[in-house]
Amino acid sequence: MAVFLLLFLLLVSAVSGDEDAFIGVNIGTDISDMPSPTEVVALLKAQSIRYVRLYDADRAMLLALANTGIQVTVSVPNDQLLGIGQSNATAANWVARNIVAHVPATNITAIAVGSEVLNALPNAGPILVSALKFIHSALVASNLDSQIKVSTPHSSSIILDSFPPSQAFFNRSWDPVMVPLLKFLQSTGSYLMLNVYPYYDYIQSNGKIPLDYALFRPLPPNKEAVDANTLLHYTNVFDAVVDAAYFAMSYLNFTNIPVVVTESGWPSKGDSSEPDAIVDNANTYNSNLIKHVLNKTGTPKHPRIAVSTYIYELYNEDLRTGSDSEKNWGLFDSNGIPVYTMHLTDAGTVFANDTTNQTFCVAKWGADPKMLQAALDWACGPGKVDCSPLLQGHPCYQPDNVVSHSTYAFNAYYQQMAKSPGTCDFKGVASITTTDPSHGSCRFPGSFGKNGTLFNGTSLAPSLNDTSSGCPRQYHGRSSSFTTSVIIGVLFMGAAFL
Repeated sequence: MAVFLLLFLLLVSAVSGDEDAFIGVNIGTDISDMPSPTEVVALLKAQSIRYVRLYDADRAMLLALANTGIQVTVSVPNDQLLGIGQSNATAANWVARNIVAHVPATNITAIAVGSEVLNALPNAGPILVSALKFIHSALVASNLDSQIKVSTPHSSSIILDSFPPSQAFFNRSWDPVMVPLLKFLQSTGSYLMLNVYPYYDYIQSNGKIPLDYALFRPLPPNKEAVDANTLLHYTNVFDAVVDAAYFAMSYLNFTNIPVVVTESGWPSKGDSSEPDAIVDNANTYNSNLIKHVLNKTGTPKHPRIAVSTYIYELYNEDLRTGSDSEKNWGLFDSNGIPVYTMHLTDAGTVFANDTTNQTFCVAKWGADPKMLQAALDWACGPGKVDCSPLLQGHPCYQPDNVVSHSTYAFNAYYQQMAKSPGTCDFKGVASITTTDPSHGSCRFPGSFGKNGTLFNGTSLAPSLNDTSSGCPRQYHGRSSSFTTSVIIGVLFMGAAFL
């Protein structure tokens, strides 16, 4: 697929009556050929990225961010947490060296003290709140406490029984930490930092969470998950987890602390055990997440109160250990080339250089082959699609199967209908993608060739003379090699579809 330069126009929308919601990005550095701070900032500026989170307080990066206006969250790494949590003086020195020395030129707006400490460094749990308080006291002494919030990112796994959200609660073994932490956040006007990864919820659910539910794809009302206690309908995992955090806080009698999602995303590549870590899903998740935030949708518990979110992450990190997916969460490669192009026109903005509006309609993987065949027959018949490229010996005949052939026909119909809403559905077996499905000499309608030439789908082969309804037998794919993957049942433990 031709790759177009990502253009980040991060618009502002309301998160509460007097605060703004935003989309930001995390900047990891586990990269063998890490761009220089100047190059990183040049990319941020070129893409109009206005909010970033750093995993440390690197001096060179903070200097490069000076006078850009970019709002920066800096972090206290976990390996420095014990020293800061045990010594007010150490915390004051950290603030003087890493914060005071850079403001106001560098627009530091938050400090993330540690990362998922209760999971990653549980022995530091008892001093976590002390670390936040010591950092905050140093900010007060420097008259920066009104400008810079202090919090700590948590893994969503500290929330137990997350569905239904109304029954969620924090792991009670951490009550001695969470209660004083929430008191601190409330008293300082800060927010709960939460890392939300529907990807992991999905792959760990053993099929109980449908992929569409994890990716923010539209669900019919009868497929939405319903909280039986509140009758609130949930159409995506992200909202359910965020609301679980709100309910968990209310269980401890804290009802006015906002949630900021410090990490969320989807990997674009995985190993053989991660078939859903692919470019299309990463594109779909992040595009829909951004629309969700910028459209001021909020959550079922707090509608129209958007949840500011940092996408994980700016760059692919090739030095990270673990599975392939661990290395492929980035929006860009280290050379600044975007991994994929996002399309956000429905959100009133564009999160990519979408001057081509290059989207395609494809068959859903795992869809019922019989339904695909019926839709293929309709597209090539009553739908008046020119399916001649699918004839044996023509450019799009191979691979000769119902998924490939129906993808071509679905897309041809979608393009000839000018991508009108509802023209890429085919009774639920099709979906929109930004990945060009063209392959070899088979160019799909709507595709741009290497020279920028638009293929309209009719120049590849002469039109058929056959105008009968129904699809000529030559277009039928082999359906016997495909199995139906139908996900029916519950979303999370205890959730039911209506």
